[in-house]
Amino acid sequence: LDEYLSDYGIERGGPVPDGGATALAATMSGYLDRMNALLRLYETLATYVYAFFSTDSYNTTARRLMSELEALEVRLERQEVLFRGWIGTVAEQPELFRAALAQEGPAQAHAFYLKETVQRSRYLMSAAEETLAAELSLSGSRAWERLQGVVTTQIKVPFEREGRVEELPITIIQNLRTDPDGDVRRRAYEAELAAWESVREPLAACLNGVKGAVNVLNGRRGRPDCLHQPLEQARIDRETLEAMLGVMHDSFPTFRRYFQRKAEILGKEALPWWDLFAPVGKSEKRYTFAEAREFLLAEFGTFSERLQAMARRAFDERWIDAEPRDGKQGGAFCMDVLSVEESRVLCNFDGSFDQVSTLAHELGHSYHVECQAGKTPLQRGTPMTLAETASILIETLITDAVLAQATDAEEERAILEGFLIGAGQVVVDIYSRYLFEKEVFERRDQAELSADEFCEIMLRAQRATYGDGLDPRYLNRYMWAWKPHYY
Repeated sequence: LDEYLSDYGIERGGPVPDGGATALAATMSGYLDRMNALLRLYETLATYVYAFFSTDSYNTTARRLMSELEALEVRLERQEVLFRGWIGTVAEQPELFRAALAQEGPAQAHAFYLKETVQRSRYLMSAAEETLAAELSLSGSRAWERLQGVVTTQIKVPFEREGRVEELPITIIQNLRTDPDGDVRRRAYEAELAAWESVREPLAACLNGVKGAVNVLNGRRGRPDCLHQPLEQARIDRETLEAMLGVMHDSFPTFRRYFQRKAEILGKEALPWWDLFAPVGKSEKRYTFAEAREFLLAEFGTFSERLQAMARRAFDERWIDAEPRDGKQGGAFCMDVLSVEESRVLCNFDGSFDQVSTLAHELGHSYHVECQAGKTPLQRGTPMTLAETASILIETLITDAVLAQATDAEEERAILEGFLIGAGQVVVDIYSRYLFEKEVFERRDQAELSADEFCEIMLRAQRATYGDGLDPRYLNRYMWAWKPHYY
């Protein structure tokens, strides 16, 4: 690909080939074919290696191989920058560009990608600066991201249960937020905060490093603020975002009444953070992983035989790393393995319906990958505004199914409470994260922030969103420390 770019002078200001639309379409197609082949190989290798690292951060071989792959990715990014600059030059002749996209072949099949690349070509530094930025990221922002992942996955917390003190991975401590015993939830909350307190300085350094790098690059690339690139990636405009945020904000009073009512049911004057995920109603149902498998397969079959078949493959061929353990990343995600048109899923399954729902959500992402089968890597670029649709659809399908199977009002209430917990996270908590990150970007432009300042911003964001729905004495000042999205 390097040779191809050099032979055809593909860089900003480079020549448009002689021969009109046919020659231009052929030149673009040559790049597309080579880049798609490269991406299919690179992304498959990267997914394979990251699957080892994300499930065992002690795996030094995986960490070394990730570093080797990232060095190769720098070359790939340079190639993309050269093409992006060149396609911006080509688009200065709009009639020729449109005529080339009308030619049958790879260029026509990638017309959306090419038009979007033209738009993004406006926000580039020089090729040399972009290459330097990519090379420095290996020792800068990516290194900070890796450090955050290692620190947060290797924390173990002493915790007393049933008369015994155990050293538990932080992922298991976090899963105790849904424990039916209020004392266990409170002690788990306190233990988790103490754990983040012990590593807050390196994590504050990580966050400063990542956000500082983004601010510098945004300025150099001519982006007006920290929201510009995320909006571009999400393929929405600023007015759409503001409308969505406005509707979310208007719903806060309803959510606060819900949180207040939950506090009453739990016998509290105000809801402390550790009771946000507390079960309400009575549902004794706990799932083994085998039971979760059978339940999900049965319900998936009511929607789509193709979905059911895909999920059966995921279980039977062991695409899912389910159990929480030391060194494993918290939360859940799904990755696609391009070369074999499959997915791999990470979750931290504990037998609760919440985790069954999470597993359904991630298998929804796998179904999205299934529906993209046959597409090239460059045709698969999906904004989160689309990428979450299949997962949330299937999560909703599962909630409807367990409601239909409920045997009494108490069980129904427990299921609906699980749904409301999720809705509160999507609307209220994510809005608080938006406020937090926006202020961090703005203040990081002036100076580094201390761990105390990150905590203050986080608490201010939670007060602005949860309001009087929560006990103001017991919020979560360290939400910034462990959420990988920030890094």
